[in-house]
Amino acid sequence: MKRSGSKSKLLLFTGITAVVLVLAVTLFGGNIRRLFGASASALSGSPDIQTRGESLSQKKMMRSFAEKSEGSIAPDALPPPAASPAPTMATSGPLAARPAPREQAISPSMSAPLGAPMPSEPLPTGNTHAAVRPNPFTLTVEDALSTFAVDVDTASYALFRRYVNEGSLPPRDSVRVEEWVNYFKYRLPTPTKGDFHVDLEGSPSPFTRGRHLLKVGLQGRRLGRSERKSTHLVFLVDVSGSMNRPDRLPLALRSIKLAVDGLNETDTVAITTYSGDVRTVLPPTPASEQQKIFAAVDSLRSGGGTAMGDGLKLAYEQAVKHAGENTVSRVIVLTDGDTNLGRNRNAEAMLESVRGYVQEGVTLSTIGFGMGNYRDDLMERLANKGNGNCYYIDSDKEARRVFQEQLAGLLEVIAKDVKVQVEFDKAAVRGYRLLGYENRDIADRDFRNDKVDAGEIGAGHSVTALYEVELTGEGSKVATVRVRAKRPSGSEAAEQSFSVSREQMGARLADTSADMRFATAVAGTADILRGAPQASDWSLAVAEELAKSATDGFEDREEFVSLLRRVREAKMFRSSSISGGQLSGGVQQTY
Repeated sequence: MKRSGSKSKLLLFTGITAVVLVLAVTLFGGNIRRLFGASASALSGSPDIQTRGESLSQKKMMRSFAEKSEGSIAPDALPPPAASPAPTMATSGPLAARPAPREQAISPSMSAPLGAPMPSEPLPTGNTHAAVRPNPFTLTVEDALSTFAVDVDTASYALFRRYVNEGSLPPRDSVRVEEWVNYFKYRLPTPTKGDFHVDLEGSPSPFTRGRHLLKVGLQGRRLGRSERKSTHLVFLVDVSGSMNRPDRLPLALRSIKLAVDGLNETDTVAITTYSGDVRTVLPPTPASEQQKIFAAVDSLRSGGGTAMGDGLKLAYEQAVKHAGENTVSRVIVLTDGDTNLGRNRNAEAMLESVRGYVQEGVTLSTIGFGMGNYRDDLMERLANKGNGNCYYIDSDKEARRVFQEQLAGLLEVIAKDVKVQVEFDKAAVRGYRLLGYENRDIADRDFRNDKVDAGEIGAGHSVTALYEVELTGEGSKVATVRVRAKRPSGSEAAEQSFSVSREQMGARLADTSADMRFATAVAGTADILRGAPQASDWSLAVAEELAKSATDGFEDREEFVSLLRRVREAKMFRSSSISGGQLSGGVQQTY
């Protein structure tokens, strides 16, 4: 009897357990499948056709630079390459060893060490990135206009290189397509008149059968050293304790010296710092007094908290004294973006405190350093709101690129509030999608509203945007491209208009310029790595072959091909780990 009773209890317990398991799978199956990558959405992808009710209104509103995210996808661990290039910053430690952050802002990211298993959820670190939703594929019958502000920032690509060189893929939210594309040099014609030349080119898409790509390129006029206006620079240097690493304050100080080397003798330099408090280390000093400036630079030491907002206000107060129509007055912030003290601890509060100085013509550049508590989201928003640009310095080589090779573009704006509007012909184009520029979106109705802030182009800067379009096969004109901009000290904008014919869309990608092919490869890679739904079936292998065919002798393009090869190895490594070590033909075709 006892044995029979035990069996009955066992059967009862087993039955109850089975019921509980069924209920659990029913109620929480979505989360379980998502944990193991087998949810229906993960398998089928997201639809790429925009519906009128869902996102059309979102697309036509200027997005907030403070838009928050629910989290970032954890970057994959890169496999050890057979002969990988040396990390750009040899002195930096592994990401896994970095301390936990003091605060989590928008989209905390993490990096997995080489060969580590992929975690099921992102592990917290201090690196924060602002998440944006990739532009949807839009039907022209619903909206034939696409309007955006130009962007010459390049920080996102330099961050990608740092992540890869340290053994990780970048967090999805750190990938901004336009900053990858605009990092590279292109052989665009020099303007013969006006401030910039507009270049249009099209081709079939190498990623999606039946679709084409349209490239809109702007090349700013170049200025020689003797042609530049008098410049007053205020370097605002973060000397807080978080900057006490070889890839932060020491690299920042070397960057300042590179910039000073490129100034004219009539230019002036001031240095302010912030940590637990703020102070002026060097009052405005002629660039000709280089020894005095360098001595002030060498005197800087790190320690204390981070009162970034107070430091920014002091720097602007210094800069506005020299602002004028014939003088460039710019604040250059060098920091890891961390801020934990002072009254103004976010971009809105910081810029609100100095809004009057911005309106008087003081521009802003944010230069990022370091990893582990890097505030990418804050740096980008500050630059956008400060009528400036955002860079990330991961090496002395990148410092030379920004502060020597591109110093004129960093210092002097040749056109401000630059907007681009593309009107697609409904008869010729079924739908389109702009790759990137999500946080530079402008309402169509504001294209000719000169009170609406837009982007700036510096001397010699180029801006490139790519559209994915689906042609109908009808009509002779594909689109009209309009560019609107103001002179640096002007208040009224001038407008130019250009037509794109079907013939310009090209018959074969191989017949297009190396610039077109390379920009396509870079944009495609970025779209894949940020997880854009429309790029879910795109191929990194195709992007790599396309990039290899278009390096055109540029060293930075060859470096991209090398980094992309390592990324493809990482993707294959992760897929083979999941499938028990066997790479299927499908995986090889995908990546």
